[in-house]
Amino acid sequence: MISNSRYNALVDIVLSAKRYPLVGMLGWQDIRQRYRRSALGAFWLTVSMGVMIASIGLVFGQIFNTPMQEYLPFLALGIVLWGFMSSNVTEGCVAFTSAEAIIKQLNIPLFVHILRCFWRNFIVLGHNIVIIPIVFLIVGKPLTVTMLLFVPGILLLSINLLWISLVLGVLSTRFRDITQIIVNATQVVFYLTPIMWAPSLLPSRHAAYLLNLNPVYHLLEITRGPMLGSLPSSESWVFAIAMAVVGWSFTIVVFNRYMRRIPYWL
Repeated sequence: MISNSRYNALVDIVLSAKRYPLVGMLGWQDIRQRYRRSALGAFWLTVSMGVMIASIGLVFGQIFNTPMQEYLPFLALGIVLWGFMSSNVTEGCVAFTSAEAIIKQLNIPLFVHILRCFWRNFIVLGHNIVIIPIVFLIVGKPLTVTMLLFVPGILLLSINLLWISLVLGVLSTRFRDITQIIVNATQVVFYLTPIMWAPSLLPSRHAAYLLNLNPVYHLLEITRGPMLGSLPSSESWVFAIAMAVVGWSFTIVVFNRYMRRIPYWL
């Protein structure tokens, strides 16, 4: 019989999922605390992001000589989704260190702190996603059945973000420099990923390197593509699914091996 110790990581994750009321409360508390006594609350993020999208759209739309009806929805979806992805990754790095007091005083599953971080950023995504229908209304973009594929796309994206946040949270608790490395790396990835620029602008000889081998591009495609009315390629779906399977397999091994050491690293 296989020792139950091998399943500690899975047990922690399952128990954390069952603590969803606690996760929800902690996530909402983070949002309320961040925007306490603010008139607009978390919608200040929506306002600032909307202004940024409008500014970038007007400037880069002219630089790329792209019709605003095409470029503005592409840019808005890219920036909103990128904000959700990058926030989860960077905040996932400090999910355990920022919850040091709770981890040392309360006996709750560790994965709760990763879910707390994810839920907090999902709430912010819910605020920022309001920008998208406004942009669609401005440019006159019609609704299509293809947009329904956004639901499995965002679900698959979330599954990938959770394992990335967990493995980075474990590693960053042991090696604090990883957080700064990830913050700098996300800035580089932003410019290497078609968020402000369209994939069609790339020469064909460079597309294979900056697109096909870029996991962020595939995760963006399965969520942004349906909203723009285009079907994501089967390659993007396969890449995202394979990334989730391989990533979670690796993360379970890492988490299972080092989860007991996290309180001592804090």
